[in-house]
Amino acid sequence: MQIKYLRHYPLSTLTMLAIVVLSLIPFGEMPKLQDVPLIDKWTHIVMYAGLCSVVWLEYMRRHKTPHIGRLTLYALLCPIAASGMLELAQEYLTTYRSGEWLDLLANSIGAFLPYSLGICHAMLRKNRQR
Repeated sequence: MQIKYLRHYPLSTLTMLAIVVLSLIPFGEMPKLQDVPLIDKWTHIVMYAGLCSVVWLEYMRRHKTPHIGRLTLYALLCPIAASGMLELAQEYLTTYRSGEWLDLLANSIGAFLPYSLGICHAMLRKNRQR
């Protein structure tokens, strides 16, 4: 059954895999962008906003009537849970990365922003179908 989801949601799967790889591979010394405060947190917000947006777009493309409960699970709760697991993996399974609570918060904010917009869109779409 999981293969069906991989086939139906290939961009979501690839986006999540990219986040996993980027979260766990070692990076050399990155040049600091002194002009942008909290650039690391902004990066986390953008990554998870992108993931959540892709999940929404693929779901809405496949379903005429949105199921808010499923969207809440797949586009909000699963990315936040995966984010928490990745932060734990960074802390306890690598020596070159560290897990941070603020990263988890930034990831959650990133997932919540498109989720909120998606809920509004889904409600409007549902009302138009009536």
